[in-house]
Amino acid sequence: MTEIIIQADELELRAELNESEASRRLLETLPASFAASRWGDEYYGDCGVHVELDDTAREILEVGELAYWPPGSALCIFFGPTPASTDDRPRAASPVIPMGRLLDDAPLAKLGGSVRLSLRRAED
Repeated sequence: MTEIIIQADELELRAELNESEASRRLLETLPASFAASRWGDEYYGDCGVHVELDDTAREILEVGELAYWPPGSALCIFFGPTPASTDDRPRAASPVIPMGRLLDDAPLAKLGGSVRLSLRRAED
């Protein structure tokens, strides 16, 4: 696991990335900054990484999970139900590759319909 810092507007969040190919490719781009849009209780934005789905892909996630969505080349931050959810768990629009999780509880729901995400390695 590799720890990163995600800045979402005024919020600074610690997160850890797993050893997936998507995580490795994202780490190669850091520091990075990109726009993210909100879809229910999820922020997603084109992080400039391109990875194909693998055998870890799934649609149901846990609150606080980070994932990669191939159709949008997007990093996704799940913090609650999405419009596709059938219960309290986040559900992606289509399969995503789990990449890690937030280490901090954060009031992401208070942010608006779009945010600027800035990512860096925790030791930077």
